[in-house]
Amino acid sequence: MNRMKPLAILVSATLLGACGGTDPDVPQVGANPKLPEQQSGLLPDMAIASPAAWGNARPAVPAGYTITAIAIDLAIPRQTLILPNGDILVAEGRGGADEPKLRPKDFVAGRIKAKGTSPVKGGNRLTLLRDADSDGKYELKTVFADHLNAPYGLALVEGRLYVADQDALLKFDYRDGQTHASGKPVQVTELPSAINHHWTKSLAASADGRLLYVGIGSNSNITERGMDAELDRARVWEVDATTGAHRNYATGLRNPTALAIQPGTGRLWAVVNERDELGPNLVPDYLTSVREGGFYGWPFSYWGQNVDPRVQPGNPEKVASAIRPDYGLGSHVAALGVAFSMPSMGARFADGVFVGEHGSWNRHNPVGYKVVFVPFRDGRPAGPPVDFVTGFRGTDGMTRGRPVGVTVDPRGALIVADDLSNTIWRVAPQAPAGGG
Repeated sequence: MNRMKPLAILVSATLLGACGGTDPDVPQVGANPKLPEQQSGLLPDMAIASPAAWGNARPAVPAGYTITAIAIDLAIPRQTLILPNGDILVAEGRGGADEPKLRPKDFVAGRIKAKGTSPVKGGNRLTLLRDADSDGKYELKTVFADHLNAPYGLALVEGRLYVADQDALLKFDYRDGQTHASGKPVQVTELPSAINHHWTKSLAASADGRLLYVGIGSNSNITERGMDAELDRARVWEVDATTGAHRNYATGLRNPTALAIQPGTGRLWAVVNERDELGPNLVPDYLTSVREGGFYGWPFSYWGQNVDPRVQPGNPEKVASAIRPDYGLGSHVAALGVAFSMPSMGARFADGVFVGEHGSWNRHNPVGYKVVFVPFRDGRPAGPPVDFVTGFRGTDGMTRGRPVGVTVDPRGALIVADDLSNTIWRVAPQAPAGGG
């Protein structure tokens, strides 16, 4: 027979990955991450995430903080939004299409990645959580809106709730305190959805609400499907909230999985998942401010002018214009959430951003699987990241959760969506002993 059975393929992939031994630690955080030589092979380094139930275990947080599961048994929670009255909206769904597999390694990688996902069917809905007496326990869990199509990005501006489905940007009318949508959503604009290799559509709104920013991922790792498949992909759109008219705000961002507006400056920031299959320590995923009209390298180069020779024909002119990101997060950590902090999170974590790292697959030694805090000073990243929520992948090698969206509650809590255990976690500073 010419075709290997799926189990044999998986065994071969695992053995090949194991032959690579350990992945040496390479300093890849901050403004100047170390970029080693490119590697290539028949199959990339891969490791299966082995899921396990939390049981009595919980993620670990810094001293002086507590973590609580405020909602369980969800249907693939991705991103969250804090409403003005303190309610939490959760976007639940699983997107993507039956994209054609181009190479034998695509079958292998797909099976490897699937091992680290929840078997639960995506909810295609928004769920609302309410803590009526502000005691940190959310007594109400109810469906706010359903029959959506893999909702992901969320934003609220002056009575308008925006939802980025995998194929369209929608809006609902919203009034404070409502627990169910008052009607069907209105489409603001269609979003690119053919093939949908990277299906998530991240979302942020300008401070005045006139403009919406939508992150749209590429349709491949590095254009294996040809450039025609990348039309309107790997970029951030700026959308007029009233008319739905859009334009390219920035391009060359392989997969901008989460967007946030920086308080005070109005500057747009993103976390971006970079390309795979150049080795365990290439290419660093990153946090960056997003410049209007900027080009960030994909697919022709990475981290500025480092050329990716797999992309043919190349484009020296585009490479020369490529912007270096602001801050490396490490290769393959798969950052899927970003949120600016505030003083209510405590002095140590008052100024900076929280980043949800979903965790690697393109590495023999896994990385990510945690929430980190990147400290800022004078409006820019300053210093190494600090582990804030860890233990999603245990020392026993089992994976009990995978963080996605992170959202700061102004009342003093970080909300973390975990799409493997289908849980929403709340991390809050402990009240002073004897305090009221």
